[in-house]
Amino acid sequence: MNKLEQKIMQDGIVLNENVLKVDSFLNHQVDPQLMWEVGKLFVERFEGSRITKILTLESSGIAPAVMAALQLDVPLIFARKRKSLTLKDDLYTESVYSFTKQEVSEVSVSRKFLSAGERVLIIDDFLANGDAALGLAGIVKQAEAEVVGIGIVIEKTFQPGRQKLIDLGYQVESLARIQSLEGGQVTFADH
Repeated sequence: MNKLEQKIMQDGIVLNENVLKVDSFLNHQVDPQLMWEVGKLFVERFEGSRITKILTLESSGIAPAVMAALQLDVPLIFARKRKSLTLKDDLYTESVYSFTKQEVSEVSVSRKFLSAGERVLIIDDFLANGDAALGLAGIVKQAEAEVVGIGIVIEKTFQPGRQKLIDLGYQVESLARIQSLEGGQVTFADH
């Protein structure tokens, strides 16, 4: 069992058979040493991909994505969920449904940060139905850039996200693959 899986077993809280709460180390409070290791694993999994940028979605994907970006020495872009006074024009935009929040958000990236021909690694905290990753991939396509892969910190294999992404030809690398959350217990998929 890797460090991430150990942390999930130790500190993850199963809220129901579909939701795992990991706010003590990933998406509210961040364990920087663990995220450094997560970044390192993404660098290893996508070695040789000639990545020029990393793209994630605010806010939970930022910690693992920034650690991978540091180790690859490439810029990190995060798609914004809310428009602001400083981010309102000349944007790539996609609608993304959040399984956890049960809502649709318009996510945006400024066109000045993503250009044609770039090789983009998408990183996100969870993979459930694949909507966030598909939305980010849509932004990359709008920019006429290439998705070189999709890195996921925690995948729920009992939901259809991975298959949707694979069917579209994307390389998907998940660091912890959860087979079940039934009975309040985390069961990992075979590696």
